[in-house]
Amino acid sequence: MKLDHINIKAPRELLEREKDFFCELLGLRVGPRPDFGSFGYWLYAGDEALVHLSERAAVAKDHSQGYFDHVALRAHGLAELLEKLASRDVEYKMAYLEERKMTQVFFRAPSNTRIEINFVGEKV
Repeated sequence: MKLDHINIKAPRELLEREKDFFCELLGLRVGPRPDFGSFGYWLYAGDEALVHLSERAAVAKDHSQGYFDHVALRAHGLAELLEKLASRDVEYKMAYLEERKMTQVFFRAPSNTRIEINFVGEKV
């Protein structure tokens, strides 16, 4: 398993500043992003989209959630993960991105941190 990407959800004005920060200071570049029906950027280092920026209008008034949205991992063994989640009664959602031939599984850790695990070439 390896880190796939981090996702930051923030208002559009802040996304523009985030994009510029990551591109100008860290050398990332804007690259292709699937059509999720929302505004955003994928920032690449080489062929890897390491930082995903997605528009969200607002955060909690006390900023307790901040703008960090989730961490994503890339792994193998989709069926095994689904069995483990079911055996522990962990609720999850799945999505399949046809253009990337990738199944995504979303769930929350006990800390309420959102986790996304991507399985390239695996489909239920």
